[in-house]
Amino acid sequence: MAGNLYLIPVPIGGDNFRDTIPENVIAITLSLRYFIVENIRSARRYLRLIDRSFPVDSTRFFQLDEHTPESEISSFLEPLSNGHDTGLMSEAGIPGIADPGAGLIRLAHKMNIKVIPLSGPSSVFLALAASGLNGQKFTFHGYLPVKDDRLKARIRELEKLSAGGETQIFMETPYRAGRLLTYLLETCNSGTHLCIAADITLPTEQILTRKISEWRKNIPDFKDRLIVFLLNAG
Repeated sequence: MAGNLYLIPVPIGGDNFRDTIPENVIAITLSLRYFIVENIRSARRYLRLIDRSFPVDSTRFFQLDEHTPESEISSFLEPLSNGHDTGLMSEAGIPGIADPGAGLIRLAHKMNIKVIPLSGPSSVFLALAASGLNGQKFTFHGYLPVKDDRLKARIRELEKLSAGGETQIFMETPYRAGRLLTYLLETCNSGTHLCIAADITLPTEQILTRKISEWRKNIPDFKDRLIVFLLNAG
């Protein structure tokens, strides 16, 4: 009988994991000895954080990131085929959401392996819930283009898509978030709503929804912060 594939949530940031990770999820995580992770070093660090005595040296880890060859992914599921429960762990948040784990999950379904999602924080969905923007129709786009001309064109495209009421969600690395905000304020129409969700679940959390015209009057400094952007012109 095949093992279960547990989707293990990880805190978005900070060390106080009990603020966002339920006790039953911690218990399941600590019971596993096979993990498929985005980064082995940080996964080991997290397991030792929730239990200093966790046997990381006798636990098997498979690294699954954006550079992992597709041909290797099926081998990560061998412990499951042999009856061992296994955890899929993201760097932050819930696996499969803004995360490279979707392909492995799809393969697990193909192999009739039971996939069990566990409750935990997701910056995308927490930002959407707190934004006041349309949560019935939305699209998550991940990261936008870096080059100036492509970035401006993409922002215009997303604003146009949002005119029908569908919320457009995207994110940026902390060191480029301020630059993206500048382009949003320069490119979008005054009446378009923009939500900036910074440092979700952290003590420095700040989630604000304003019209572009209002943001232009008071441009905040979001340098070096984890940010999810939500756009809606409807």
